[in-house]
Amino acid sequence: MIFQKEYLDLVLVPSGLLLMFGYHLYILHKYLHCPNTTIFDFEYNDKKDWVDKVIKMPKKDNALTVLGSNTNAATFLASVSLTLSSLIGAWIANNSSIFQSQLIYGDTRSSTMSIKYISLLICFILAFSCFIQSARCFIHSNYLLSAPDSNIPLKYVELAVTRGGDFWSLGLRALYFAINMLLWFFGPIPMFATSVVMVLLLYYLDTNTTLLHRLKYPEKRSIHL
Repeated sequence: MIFQKEYLDLVLVPSGLLLMFGYHLYILHKYLHCPNTTIFDFEYNDKKDWVDKVIKMPKKDNALTVLGSNTNAATFLASVSLTLSSLIGAWIANNSSIFQSQLIYGDTRSSTMSIKYISLLICFILAFSCFIQSARCFIHSNYLLSAPDSNIPLKYVELAVTRGGDFWSLGLRALYFAINMLLWFFGPIPMFATSVVMVLLLYYLDTNTTLLHRLKYPEKRSIHL
């Protein structure tokens, strides 16, 4: 049996995706059972402390500025994701053959190219949806903090801020997968190599070895740990 270059897509592409999904299942397991070892629990702890301190401040201008910056960043990435989705859709409609060159070592059949386009489109649509939800949560927390003379429970603001951060993280993960799908257009070998590098980079970014801490408050206030 003669080995054909099209077979590489059947081996390397599922292996790369399995590597990415397997890593995220692993980091999810660590977050659920050993949260202190992940950066997600570290960020969640900081957000809770930030909300706890901000909600008791008489003036919340700085807090609203921070939330506004997060909202603008989420809106910008949502716009980028939507724009790229539109370009990919137009590219599919025009049936471009730029990535069907013989220089691409892998499967360049039209059916495979359609799968590549659809996979990349799904990643950008998921990223767009997550960033939109992130902006929605940050806007909602902005309303909660800016309400005059309100006795809104702390957990409401905390939930809105942390959910916004969670959707932000999910949107970034979708973009990471989109990078892998984009490299697939240049062949299964670049896609698999990118998956390996991505997992190593994400492991470095997602793991945490710093002890969790609490923000410092004025001496007249006491904190029960």
